[in-house]
Order: sequence, then C-alpha cells, then structure tokens
Amino acid sequence: MSEDDTERGAPTRRDYVKYGGAIVGGGLLAGCTGDGAGGDNTETDTSTPGESTDGETSTSEDESYSVTMAPMGEVTFERVPETAVLFDDVWADHLVALGQHDKIVATGRPGGYFTGFYDQLPGVSFDTEGLTAMWSDGLSKELFYELDADVHHLDPCRWLSFDSGWDRDDFEEVTDTVAPFFCNRFSRAHAEPPEGECRDSYEYYSVWELAAKFSRVYQAENRGEQLRAVREEMVAEIRDRLPPADDRPTVALVVFNPKEQTFGTYEINGPGFAKAHYRPLEPVGAFADSDKTYANDYSDVDLEEMLEVDPDVIIHHWDIEPSDRFNAMLDLEEDAVGSELTAIRNDRVYVGGTPMQGPIFNLFQLENAAQQIYPEEFGEFRGATETPEEQQLFDRQRVADIINGTA
Repeated sequence: MSEDDTERGAPTRRDYVKYGGAIVGGGLLAGCTGDGAGGDNTETDTSTPGESTDGETSTSEDESYSVTMAPMGEVTFERVPETAVLFDDVWADHLVALGQHDKIVATGRPGGYFTGFYDQLPGVSFDTEGLTAMWSDGLSKELFYELDADVHHLDPCRWLSFDSGWDRDDFEEVTDTVAPFFCNRFSRAHAEPPEGECRDSYEYYSVWELAAKFSRVYQAENRGEQLRAVREEMVAEIRDRLPPADDRPTVALVVFNPKEQTFGTYEINGPGFAKAHYRPLEPVGAFADSDKTYANDYSDVDLEEMLEVDPDVIIHHWDIEPSDRFNAMLDLEEDAVGSELTAIRNDRVYVGGTPMQGPIFNLFQLENAAQQIYPEEFGEFRGATETPEEQQLFDRQRVADIINGTA
C-alpha cells in the first residue's frame, strides 16, 4: 500500500465515528473502565432504570455518545454507524437482533452463515448474498480501506494472539484513518488473551452484556432490553420446571474426530457466551472434573475413556445441523466399543448448536438444549428449527416485533 493510500486528504468516516479519550491517552488497546466481568449463570441486568449496562445514560441521535468495551476502552461515536464490518458470525446475530443487519457490508465467510433461526421469526430475514468476505488467505488491510465502514466488529487482541500478519500499528492505522474497532472475542470461552497490554486490560462479558453494548452503539437500547426480558422470562420458566439435581442426566459436550475416533471434550457449565445456552439448564457435566477438556490441555479422550465416563447424553459442539463429524459419531453404533455407550444405545446424541451465539441464537439454542437434556419435561428434540408450537419456550412473534421495532 502506498503512502497516498494511508494518508488520504479527503475526510473519511473516521471524522464522525472516532475513539474517545482512551485512544488519545493510551493507544488502541487502552484499558476498559467502568465494566466488570460478566458471564454468570443468570446473566441478570444490574443497571437502574434509564441507564444502560455501560453505566452511561442514553443520548439523542444528534449527540455524540461513548461506549466502553475491553480491550478498546472508551469509543466515542458522533452518530450512529451506518455501515459495519465484522468477522465472527456472533456479531452478525447481535446486529440482526437489534434490527441493524442491513448495515453489515462484510463478514468473515458469508456463505457459511446459518439463517434458519431467523426463518422462524415472522418478517425477519438476513440475506448474506452480496456481502464481502473478509477472509481470503488472510485479513487484507487494503480491504478495510475499500469498504470504508463506520465501525469494525473485530477484536484486535484476537488477531494479535496468533500469526495473522497484523501488529498493533496496523490496528491503530485502520482505527485512525478508517474507523474504530468494537469487539470482544475472548468472552466466548474466557480464554486468556496474548501477553502484554491485551492481557492487562481484558475483561469478559456475557451474551447479554455484549448485547447491551451493541445496543448502545446502535442507539437501540429498547430492543436490547426487550430481548433480554424475553430471555429472563424463558430462564425463569425453565428453572421452575427443572427436575431435581439427582434426577438429571450426565451430559458430555464434545467434538468428534472420526479419523482417530476420539472426542475433544468441554465442560458444559464452563464460562463464556459459548455455553450460555447450557448453564441455565444446570446439567450434570460429564467432564466437570476432567483435566482433558478444551479449557485445560486440549487432549482428546478415546472410545475406551469415553466408555468409562459413559454419559447419558452426548451433544456435539459447533453443529446446528448434522455435520460429517456428527454423522460419523452416530456410526459408532456399529463399533464394538462405541455401541456400548449409553447415549448411543438410547439414541441420546444431539447436535449442540454454535458457541458463536448472539441474542437470537441464544434463545433458540437454549430451547433446543432444554429438549435435548430434559425431553420428559420440555418435549422431544426434533431438530434445530423443528420445535412444535406447544413446546416453544418463547413467543416468536414477540421476538420478531422487537427486532422489527414494532413491539
């Protein structure tokens, strides 16, 4: 890229969507202030009426406003962003939930985005055709200039955590000459950010704390609060109907490796928005005390080790619909050891949904997980988008009205 590309004389969107005091005082990855770590089981809102969960009062659309988000710090917007670039699918779901999806101009891989949940909501849709793919053998800095968006929903610390080809100066350049970054990727599993400024300033947020922050960015707090109310009512009903702890099945959350016939395992009640659809169900985690989980050493367990644990239910992580890995796991019924697994014998093996979930995905996936783990109480699971009306745990029309701004 030439110097003319990086030092454009004409005004850019950076002139009206910019960082606040944190960028002036400490650089791109300045620490976030005023927000504590989130992600508890209830994900309750502790803000007072008239105040956002950022601790800042609402402003009218013609006033500047700021939102804090680790690791960026305080980000100031002169007006509501009109275009947005993002990478992970989770941020698209946040924008769909707030009725802002028409502002998305690019995602990581548009062709792989699952829109089936939106099809269950009257008048809600998200068409990824025509969106720019951000990933093409890497992340191109030139593409950020070409798109010239108003905000970038990518986490700088995430991209600094591996050999992405980007360094701190690259992020600061794009921030200064195009638009700010606003994202928090490590809240997915409460993973540890890279050393240095990222690790020192990082904080973790729940699905609904993130939703509150995105609501603030797009000045759509009312929609975010209403969706959170739907979720809290849903969780309250679920908890009223949970069986006693002693009557709950053991549940293994896994990713199957067909070639090696091994399982990558997860603690189903672990922290982060990745597990937000499981924690309210208070399942008995089959690997709660294991040192062989994603959060520990990434070691897989083989069939014999899985049989020693012998969970009542097996849920395949990352699958909203059956994948080749999932189908290969079902084929274990033909294996001498695999066929002895209780979950295989009793047909209690399910797709688990995506950990990259925003508000809408979380509502559907929580409902699905309730059916998978407690079918006697919540009805048999038929598929991610196949819940009969009598088994539905939230009102589809109500959620659609919130998204469309007619509630």
